[in-house]
Amino acid sequence: MRTETGLLVPPQDAGTVLLPLARAAIARKLGKSHPAPAEAHWLREQGACFITLKHCEKLRGCIGTLRAHRALADDVTANAEAAAFRDPRFKPLTASEFETVEVELSLLSALEPLTFTGEDEALAQLRAGRDGVVFEYGHHSSTFLPQVWEELREPVEFMAHLKYKAGLPPDFWDAGVKLMRYTVSKWRESDLRA
Repeated sequence: MRTETGLLVPPQDAGTVLLPLARAAIARKLGKSHPAPAEAHWLREQGACFITLKHCEKLRGCIGTLRAHRALADDVTANAEAAAFRDPRFKPLTASEFETVEVELSLLSALEPLTFTGEDEALAQLRAGRDGVVFEYGHHSSTFLPQVWEELREPVEFMAHLKYKAGLPPDFWDAGVKLMRYTVSKWRESDLRA
């Protein structure tokens, strides 16, 4: 289903389809079998998602897509495999970790460019706890999902870490900085089990 702006609007219980789809993609790469959900028509719509893997509440992998450019089912599968096996910050997931890792899926809205004349004006537009943010400056870029606000609660701190993640000093600012924000619908396996 799509809104008048062309955005994918999944059903409220989409996590019951998306999370098993992500886990099945990881299982296949490990030579394991895991039941995949039946094909849902809305999985053929274009969508952008991030897959986050956690082990003992600690990040174990996170890879995603910022702009919808392929069917959501394909995006989920590709990002689940990448988060498990190709996140450069971690060793590839092992078969022994498969049962204990938790899968979280964030379905992104379209990116909304922000207009501002300086950093203070940019920070004032960020909605703590709600916005994911993309930072771009020249060849430097980074993003934080809205969930990062749980650890970095103040916009100044959030932005400083975002700049650092992009390879820039935390106090960096330039008129050429571009920011975009987005929101997510998210599902975690632990929430489905609760």
